[in-house]
Amino acid sequence: MNHPSSASTEPVRHLDELDQLLIDAEADDEHEPQTPPLVRPWLLLLGLVLVALNLRPALSSVAPLLGVVSDSLGLSAAQAGLLTTLPVLCLGLFAPLAPILARHFGTERVVLGILLTLGGGIVLRSCLGEVGLFAGSILAGASIGVIGVLLPGIIKRDFAGHAGTMTGVYTMALCLGAALAAGATVPLSQYLGESWALGLGFWALPALLAAIFWLPQAGKRQGAHNVSYRVQGLLRDRLAWQVTFYMGLQSSLSYIVFGWLPSILIGRGLTPTQAGLVMSGSVIVQLATALTAPWLATRGKDQRLAIVVVMGMTLAGLFGCLYAPMESLWGWAIALGLGQGGAFSLALTLIVLRSRDSHVAANLSGMAQGVGYTLASLGPLAVGVVHEVTGGWDALGWIFAVIGLCAIVAGLGAGRALYVNVQSEKIQSP
Repeated sequence: MNHPSSASTEPVRHLDELDQLLIDAEADDEHEPQTPPLVRPWLLLLGLVLVALNLRPALSSVAPLLGVVSDSLGLSAAQAGLLTTLPVLCLGLFAPLAPILARHFGTERVVLGILLTLGGGIVLRSCLGEVGLFAGSILAGASIGVIGVLLPGIIKRDFAGHAGTMTGVYTMALCLGAALAAGATVPLSQYLGESWALGLGFWALPALLAAIFWLPQAGKRQGAHNVSYRVQGLLRDRLAWQVTFYMGLQSSLSYIVFGWLPSILIGRGLTPTQAGLVMSGSVIVQLATALTAPWLATRGKDQRLAIVVVMGMTLAGLFGCLYAPMESLWGWAIALGLGQGGAFSLALTLIVLRSRDSHVAANLSGMAQGVGYTLASLGPLAVGVVHEVTGGWDALGWIFAVIGLCAIVAGLGAGRALYVNVQSEKIQSP
C-alpha cells in the first residue's frame, strides 16, 4: 500500500480556494506536553469510547417515537421526513467547522465544548413544541458533525500503530449508543409518565457524563495551537472522492434505518416497542462486525472484497425487513446489522488507510463526512417523500437498490491499496 493515486492536473481555481478551508485540526505534535506512557492512552481510550457512545442516541432515539411525536405535534409525513433528514444534513453542513474551531481552540477543548452543545440540543428538542423539536435536532446534528470529524484524526495521531483496531472500538461504541437509544427510548417514555419529551430528553445525561470524563483531555491542551498544517489537493483527488462517496452512500442507508425502520415495521404490524427492539437488536449486532471487519480487511491486499460482502449483507437485510415474511424478520434484522456495522467501520478505516499521516487523515475525514453526510441526508428525505406520495412502503426497495449499488461502485474504488495524492505543509497561525 505504498503507491499514491493519480490526481488530475487540470487547474481548477474554485477547488484550490475550497482546499484552503481544509486546515488540519492538529498542530505540530512535538510541541504538545507529554504525559506518562500507559496512562494517557488509557484515559484517552476511555474518553473516546464515552464520547462515541453519545454520537448516535440523538439520531436513533427519535425513530421509535416518530409516530407518537407526529401525532402529538400534528406533523405531516413530509414534516416527519424533514425531522429525520435535518440532523443528518447538519452532520455534513457543520463538519467543515471542526478543523477551524480546533485550530483556534485545540481539538480536545472543542470536543468538550461541543459535547455540551449536544446535550443542550437534546434538551431543546424536548421543549418549546415543534419549534424546539426542529431547532434542537439541528443543534444536536451540528454537534455530532463537528465531533465526528475530529475523532478519526485523534485516533490516527495517538493510536497510529493500532488504527484499525481503534477504529473498530470507536465504531462499536457508536453502535452501542445507537442500540441503547433505539431500544430504551420507548420504555423510558412510558416509565416517565408516557412523555415522549422526557424520553428523548433523557439522552442529554450521557452527554454530560462524557463531558466530565473528557475534561482531563481538554486540560492537556494549553490554548490554541500556533502551528498547524494545510493539506492541498484533496478536493482534486479521485481516490478522496471515492472514499467520500462510499462514506456518504453507506451512511445514507444507515440513517434511513435510524430514521424510518421502526415506522416501516410498525406499518407491517409491530407495536412501537417491538419495532424499537428490532432496530435495537439490529444495531447491537453491528458490534461484531464493527470490530472484526476492519481487522480482517487490513489482513488482505486491499478492502474491496470486504466492502462488497458487507454491502451485500446490508442490502439483503434491508430487503428482508421490507418484504420477507414477518416470521423471519429477526434473521434479516441481524443480517442488516452485521452488514451495516462492517460497512460503517470500513468507511472510517478507509479514511485512515488512505492517508499518509494524521494531518491528511483529519482533512480527509472532514471531506468524507462533510460532503458524505450532506449526500447521506437525501436518503431519509427520499423515503419520506416516497412514503407520502405512495402511502406505503413497498416502493422503498428501489431507493435501497440504487443507493446500495452506488455504494459498492464507490467502495471498489476507495478500497484499493493506495494513498490519496496530496501534500501537507506546516503553517504558522497569526
